[in-house]
Amino acid sequence: MARELTSSARARPRGRPLRGWLYVLPALAVYLGFAIWPAITTLRLSLLSWDGILPATWAGLDNYVKIFRDSALYEAILHSLVLIIFFSVIPIAAGLLMTALLMGGEGSGAPGPMRQARKGMTFFRIVFFLPQVLPLVAVGITWRWLYSDSGVVNQILDAVGLGALGRAWLGDYQLALVALGLIGTWTMSGLCMMLFLAGAQKIDPSLYEAAKLDGAGTFRQFLHVTLPGVRREITVAGVITTIAALASFDLVFVTTNGGPSGQTNVPGLLVYRLAFNEGDIGGASALAVVLTVIVIAVVSAVRYFTRDES
Repeated sequence: MARELTSSARARPRGRPLRGWLYVLPALAVYLGFAIWPAITTLRLSLLSWDGILPATWAGLDNYVKIFRDSALYEAILHSLVLIIFFSVIPIAAGLLMTALLMGGEGSGAPGPMRQARKGMTFFRIVFFLPQVLPLVAVGITWRWLYSDSGVVNQILDAVGLGALGRAWLGDYQLALVALGLIGTWTMSGLCMMLFLAGAQKIDPSLYEAAKLDGAGTFRQFLHVTLPGVRREITVAGVITTIAALASFDLVFVTTNGGPSGQTNVPGLLVYRLAFNEGDIGGASALAVVLTVIVIAVVSAVRYFTRDES
């Protein structure tokens, strides 16, 4: 009997790996075709000199040398690092604040401030998450109008007696990057809030009860219970928003196209210009590879500093 069980146990797993691969194969084929193969092709093109029409010639590392000698790359990287503040840091802070405000407090009869969601939570979720549903091209066109000379932003300033501060915000040499970053803040804050709400609602209510019995107030409960409880969500939000800041293209292209005078240039926009305006496919591919390495490095740093040490 024991031998029969042993033989059946050995024979049973043989077909399972093959069956598992059959389930994974469609998704794996899509991933290989639309992610891995384009990445390999981009890496290969980065070693060639090609204008997209004439036959390509071997360039080796010349494309990378030319890119690293161009000061525009370093300025674009610096702009992307500034955008991380608006796309990631501020939205995460705003998402945590909105999460704390939208969850029930002491008066709800709950053991802690995050025990029970407030009424109308669905409405708030829809309103704050709406920017994630809208295409970024539409968002960019809308904000370009809001920031214009006769836009809503300047009209509000006029209404409160601060009309002297009005300007074409996206055309201002000093403030264009900040104005662009605030669009990213508006876009990403709702996503962070949704992630943190989902994480906060999974926290054991007994933790808040224990903190309350120890004399912890609302702020200390949030600091010592809620923040550790949503640590993984903060990591996910940090990774997503950081990638959005470093790989931003469509929003910049629609609103400023890198202006004024290159003050909002980002690496993704430089890749587009090299490929489609200057016909330098090899240089554009090399810059895309460099951008990919930068994104991986920054995201790895974000994951390292927000890792769960427990």
